[in-house]
Amino acid sequence: MNLRIRSPLHEDQSLTLPAEMAELSVSFNGSVCSEMGDEYAIKNNIADLLTRDNRYTIAQSTNHWKITAAVYEDIWRVRSLSLLSGELFPIEKEKQLLRKWMEPVPGNLYLDVGCSTALYGRTIKKNEPGCHVVALDFSLAMLQEARLKAEASEVSLFLVRADAREMPFYANTFDGLMMGGTLNELSDEMKVLYECRRVLKKDGVFFMMHLIESETWYGRVLQNSAQWSGIQFWTLSESNALFERAGFRIADQFTKGIVCFTKLVVS
Repeated sequence: MNLRIRSPLHEDQSLTLPAEMAELSVSFNGSVCSEMGDEYAIKNNIADLLTRDNRYTIAQSTNHWKITAAVYEDIWRVRSLSLLSGELFPIEKEKQLLRKWMEPVPGNLYLDVGCSTALYGRTIKKNEPGCHVVALDFSLAMLQEARLKAEASEVSLFLVRADAREMPFYANTFDGLMMGGTLNELSDEMKVLYECRRVLKKDGVFFMMHLIESETWYGRVLQNSAQWSGIQFWTLSESNALFERAGFRIADQFTKGIVCFTKLVVS
């Protein structure tokens, strides 16, 4: 499937990402351009649509490091929910919940927002090979690692480097969205949530995992010490208010310690 998206510089202009780009077993290099002449490189299957440099928080900046990308999933992500929730929470349990709430359908199109190494995107594609998945992140290092992991898992993904505050997609494009842990690192969370609402179809599902404010004094001390790096925490009611402001309704939700899973639909 070729993927039709909009130009980051000209909203009335289209770009087409070729289907071959998503077949990660073969290196794909080239470029795409709009009729206005703006051109974007595709290097080793990653389309770079990031049009400007941004100021990043410390937490965001570390995602650009190759060492962070290399150890993120295999060392941190597989253990993170057990550490953060204070209870045994294997990553396979998280994947099961993702598959249950998303229910991927052949031919449908899904987006992994702020994908890091595309754990969610790979999980959905592996569960339903007939669907199509786009993995988006601003970090080239993370997308390069996502490519390696997706190729090793023998799944196809469209890998797109772009800013989630200005996603290069048309309205009502995706049947489902996924975001795992990214919300806490955003510096403009409402703008990203509004963008997610814009690109999601009216009957689509948005799977969200994020961290909420600790209810213990020592947990709050640790979270307060992390805020200097740009990481934010909200209470459960505050985060739900963010979702509702952005045009979503909570269809299902549960928490484990400070870890919160939410199934969002369009309100």
